[in-house]
Amino acid sequence: MIDHPALSDDDRTPPDAVAEAARRGLALRETHGRGGTGVGVRRAEGLMAQAPVSDRDITSIYSYFARHAVDQRGRDWSNRTRPSAGYIAWQLWGGDAGRDWIDGLRARLREARG
Repeated sequence: MIDHPALSDDDRTPPDAVAEAARRGLALRETHGRGGTGVGVRRAEGLMAQAPVSDRDITSIYSYFARHAVDQRGRDWSNRTRPSAGYIAWQLWGGDAGRDWIDGLRARLREARG
């Protein structure tokens, strides 16, 4: 599948705040020995490297946030000394900044596709 031309490489490049959240997620995972899966770790590495995302990546990241928004209601979501595994995983996927960025990209793709 060819990526839709409605989004440039600049649009598809994770912003600094998204890269920082991914870095924070990896650091938290290392410190606490939990949070996220191998897929989440690979996603964090790509976001940290600020590699442009494909249409497929946009859909995948959007779906992650949609499925895991409920995790924010969990115990110790953002406990500074002992964050929940869900919080750590959320950071791996770009955190709130990642969710907001992907929501915007997905909306633009949907609009462009009609």
